[in-house]
Amino acid sequence: MRNRPTTGRARLALALSVLLGGGALTALPAQAAPAADGLAVQYRTSASGATADQTEPWFKVRNTGSSTVPLSQVKIRYYFKADSPSASYRFACSWAVRGCAAVTGTFGTLSSPTSTADRYLEIGFTPAAGTLAPGADTGDLQLRFHQSNWQTLRQSDDYSFNGAQTAYANWDRVTAQLAGATVWGAAPEGNDPTDPTDPTDPTDPTDPPGGGQTLFDDFDYDSHTDPALSAHGWNVRSNSGGPGVPGATWDPSKVTFVSAGGNSVMNLETSTAGTGASTTQTEVLTRSTKFQNGTYAARVRFSDAPRSGPDGDHLVQTFFTINDLKAPMADDYAEYDFEYLPNGGWGEPSTILYTTSWETYDPDPWQAVNQHSEQRSSYAGWHDLVVTIDDSAITYYVDGQLFGTHDARYLPERPMSINFNQWFIDLNGQTSTTPRAYDQQVDYVLHVKDRVLGPAEVAAEVAGYRAEGTGFVDEVPAP
Repeated sequence: MRNRPTTGRARLALALSVLLGGGALTALPAQAAPAADGLAVQYRTSASGATADQTEPWFKVRNTGSSTVPLSQVKIRYYFKADSPSASYRFACSWAVRGCAAVTGTFGTLSSPTSTADRYLEIGFTPAAGTLAPGADTGDLQLRFHQSNWQTLRQSDDYSFNGAQTAYANWDRVTAQLAGATVWGAAPEGNDPTDPTDPTDPTDPTDPPGGGQTLFDDFDYDSHTDPALSAHGWNVRSNSGGPGVPGATWDPSKVTFVSAGGNSVMNLETSTAGTGASTTQTEVLTRSTKFQNGTYAARVRFSDAPRSGPDGDHLVQTFFTINDLKAPMADDYAEYDFEYLPNGGWGEPSTILYTTSWETYDPDPWQAVNQHSEQRSSYAGWHDLVVTIDDSAITYYVDGQLFGTHDARYLPERPMSINFNQWFIDLNGQTSTTPRAYDQQVDYVLHVKDRVLGPAEVAAEVAGYRAEGTGFVDEVPAP
């Protein structure tokens, strides 16, 4: 089992290149020569359209001088045209080699507006970012910003934007300052960042950067007894109790790791011979309940038919997050489910996929407060499942397509665990006493704290980890 390499995660740019088969557009040539003792700034965009939900300028800063540079003395400015005079913006760092917590982003207003710029995003670094040796660069700064109201923004008329630049190259339409002196790039006419008439304090401060810490596991283990599985925070369930058939056991030995498509995948086997005593179910979950807002993703293989024996059981195959119900109808309960029923159940006569967001419930007598989306069709095979939770909604995707959006009233009040399980609702769907066994498989799991990633960004993130050989990383802090 390979842990996070000491060299750091492969660039997301490399991941996107992997996904696109190396089809990135040719980078533009350098447009400015670096100063003798200064910096060079490379730029690319990860959102190349004329309009976008958010602008995504990515940077690398290189020390072209002969002396070590403290990054806390470096400022970069990206210039753009506001979408309206009253527009306000929010900054976010998706990922940075030096750590997003060491990167700051603030907005300012230009003293001499032009047709392509009246605002700027200024990127800075805290002392925690460290220093930049001669010839070294910062590595990726994967940044983004959006309108505070999330309205679509136009970036094709922005001074610093170049939609054709999808690979890193020197770019002189951003400026860099070192210890207060401009050492790279050209600002829009009349707006030298070192001009004393230029505002020195940003006019539109943003929330402090935060989040972005990641859990990624490629499930490359030998068995359920592999010490690395426990060391990485996973619990393979063996204790009795629900959900599922009364008298069933949760059997850790039925959680195995096999090869599929060149990757190691986790296999959860669930079986029965038609009685509670003969029924075994499987569950794997994080021991820590430290996950709340952000992005959750997994690649899961659902099964419509058993691997052996007669078909027809009321089976549930899942990927979900959950915390404990402290009391019936407690309002701080939270649960967010993908649940696949290949043979129906819960009153459904046939195949159905549910996504459900829970506010609370009372087990006896049963009552529940939740919102769900559903699709009555087969989902046998591999599927990319993504759920995002921000301050306004819970959004579910299946294979890159929107599956359902649920209301803010169902947002989590407390952190949760991440879970996979396979279990029987009841034994009414198949009355045979012939043994049968069903498989559910999991290729990977990803959580990015407090960051909303779209399905394509999730795929690129996973590809980046795999490109560098990273099988596991957990940066998510304890609550």
